[in-house]
Amino acid sequence: MSDTATATISTGTLRGTTSDGVRRFLGIPYAAPPFGENRFREPQPAASWIGVREATAFGPTAPQLPYAGAIGELLGTVRINGDDVLTANVWAPEKADGAPVVLWIHGGAFERGAAALPTYDGAAFARAGIVFVSINYRLGSEGFSVLDDAPRNLGLQDAAAALAWVSREIAAFGGSPAQVTLMGESAGGSLVAALLARDDSRPLVRRAIIQSGPLQAQSASKAGRVTAQLARRLGIATTRAAFAATTSDRLLEARRVQSAGASPMGGAPGFQLALDPDSLPRSPHEVLPEIETPLLIGTNTDEYRLWFPPEALDGITRTKLLIARLALRIPGRAERAYRAEWPEASTGEIFGQIATDFLLRAPATRVALARSAPTHVYEFAWRSPVRDLRAAHAMELGFVFQRAHDPDSVRMAGLEPPRALGLEMNGAWTRFIASGDPGWEPFGSDRLTRLFDARTETVAQRRMESLDLLP
Repeated sequence: MSDTATATISTGTLRGTTSDGVRRFLGIPYAAPPFGENRFREPQPAASWIGVREATAFGPTAPQLPYAGAIGELLGTVRINGDDVLTANVWAPEKADGAPVVLWIHGGAFERGAAALPTYDGAAFARAGIVFVSINYRLGSEGFSVLDDAPRNLGLQDAAAALAWVSREIAAFGGSPAQVTLMGESAGGSLVAALLARDDSRPLVRRAIIQSGPLQAQSASKAGRVTAQLARRLGIATTRAAFAATTSDRLLEARRVQSAGASPMGGAPGFQLALDPDSLPRSPHEVLPEIETPLLIGTNTDEYRLWFPPEALDGITRTKLLIARLALRIPGRAERAYRAEWPEASTGEIFGQIATDFLLRAPATRVALARSAPTHVYEFAWRSPVRDLRAAHAMELGFVFQRAHDPDSVRMAGLEPPRALGLEMNGAWTRFIASGDPGWEPFGSDRLTRLFDARTETVAQRRMESLDLLP
């Protein structure tokens, strides 16, 4: 049974709920709805309201399509209709006062995902004394188009506006604006890295957590390939007027057709962060080594096993691997090192492991090695029994949030995930958010890494030889 809770912020008073010592306030606008005259514009200030606003339900989700194919059977989708998509949600300890804060940014390849997914419930963090905030932001064409005459990286600009909102308003929920940690996974991790790369956002961040997030922004021409192809498919110009005159549903349908059969290593281009003088002047992978923000960063051992279904891996021959390796300028000795590390692996599995490390683990390692600021590195290695997913992309989420027994997590982790692993990971994340020390030594020349598995331990980074051979 829930009781009511109230909080007053600069735009008005909110009525949320309280249960089990946790206050919840959902669907709070941090910016105006990004439609109508605000479509393909920077986020605009949220309007004030008179009286008390109900904050007991999640706000509308950004326009998106559900995942297709095998991934769609594993990853859930939430759709809540409406235009007011730029909202935040807060879970706070009932008696919080100056508590540490974490701002969670969901993943989904920049075109899917929502804060309303059950896995992202922040109660476990609130029960540990953390004020937990999650947000929605613009996705896909609405958030990451590269248009000739419109602002770029609008989804990133939404996240920056949300971070500024947290800095202004979080004290009303018992949080400390001087103790804000950014946290994100996959595309959300990329957005965390990008916010750290921005001179205006970085001063608002005390610490940061990046889970399986690509760290490199692309040139506007490369990031804009998806926009240019969509425009040609629709027969429209790459201008704000043309895209604003096209409905979200039509853009989504064009994207569905365009992306059929795409993968992280080929096929149709995907949405990416674009280098841009106004919203992202430098790539995060260049800035992260230079800044003093403490960082917790890591990847999953078998990220690729979510991206590539078994039949796709089975179809990868030595010739296809050679073509991919040459295109990415990966030396032959790197492939030989991977085969030595994984002697029982098929050619498709070698391809997938190289893809995992090329896209995620090697860039994270290079950043960690180059930093002088406190940096803690982890590898999630627990092997799920479901569909031979092993430690696939996104597998760690149910453990980090202590939601491994929710239906969404069970689809990936099975019915009997180790409870102790969730306690380990949530505890480490909570300690880092509160103090900057997750419980193991920082990464340095010894490359100490926390290995999260059925038995958690700190070890020298695994597979260093093969990692260091990747470009």
